[in-house]
Amino acid sequence: MTKTSSPQDWPEPIVRVQSLSERCTDSIPDRYIKPISDRPSSAVLDDDANIPIIDLAGLCGDPEARASTLSQISEACNEWGFFQIVNHGVSPQLMDMARETWRQFFHMPVEVKQQYANSPKTYEGYGSRLGIEKGAILDWSDYYFLHYLPLSLKDCNKWPSQPPSSREVCDEYGREVVKLCGRLMKVLSINLGLEEDVLEKGFGGEDVGACMRVNYYPKCPRPELTLGLSSHSDPGGMTLLLSDDQVPGLQVRKGDKWITVKPLPHAFIVNIGDQIQVLSNGNYKSVEHRVLVNSNKERVSLAFFYNPKSNIPIEPVKELVKPDKPALYTPMTFDEYRLFIRLRGPCGKSHVDSLKSPR
Repeated sequence: MTKTSSPQDWPEPIVRVQSLSERCTDSIPDRYIKPISDRPSSAVLDDDANIPIIDLAGLCGDPEARASTLSQISEACNEWGFFQIVNHGVSPQLMDMARETWRQFFHMPVEVKQQYANSPKTYEGYGSRLGIEKGAILDWSDYYFLHYLPLSLKDCNKWPSQPPSSREVCDEYGREVVKLCGRLMKVLSINLGLEEDVLEKGFGGEDVGACMRVNYYPKCPRPELTLGLSSHSDPGGMTLLLSDDQVPGLQVRKGDKWITVKPLPHAFIVNIGDQIQVLSNGNYKSVEHRVLVNSNKERVSLAFFYNPKSNIPIEPVKELVKPDKPALYTPMTFDEYRLFIRLRGPCGKSHVDSLKSPR
């Protein structure tokens, strides 16, 4: 993989999808029409299935309840790469307030939002595209991206100041979700037969990264032709998604089928990212997912990414590399990997697959 630098600006003028949604009544621009093979209408669906739902209260219960919960999480990581958690310790009121605060932001006048317009250099701020390929087919969504950790990257001045108290809500939400991610990392470590702190240490210990992308999926007059977010696996370590529990849209790939996730109120949807796939030497797998849009309703979701320290090489932890199970991946820092992805945009599982060691 060749060294490359971060681009300074987008290759074309940015069009806000929200503005397209307001003026497109029965068609969408060609830039948003996916190839036939990628359209929702061409997919094989399994409408009866759902990702596993796990009650984290069991982790604090008696030994039998704890063992059962650990086993459920292990099975979900191995079989799905995705699961929903309830009784996770984050206040339902805070979750509702965070999502509704962001919904209000996206309904602010465009000139207010434009103050926070982002660039592909860091992606931080208000954006409407991923990847910088000129002429690329785009996704039907706007978003807001911001950093929580490390503290050296956290800049509350880059967070919206409107609606009132949005920065405080955002900050509290980030603190609580970081704590929850730390708890889950211990569980993932134990389930691999490791000491509870091994995966966290592989991430850089106290120096982990955390960031959030708030996704806004406006109504779309032709949802069968496009996607809110193209198929991809998450590049980071672990993602906790606060979904819009009123409007389903997230789909997870299971074999050759797409499963539409049925979000529970006040649950988080957890998924394994590419970096944990690498650290676990392929025992855990990141899984392709994508987002559908809706002709009648907008959707707002908050994707919280818990990531390794950006400048340390990420490679399989030594305890999981054995003569009969050699290291499957070559080392790469998260900074290098993230840049590789930002240049190309979402692209199935091809990014992490390209890290595999030559055989």
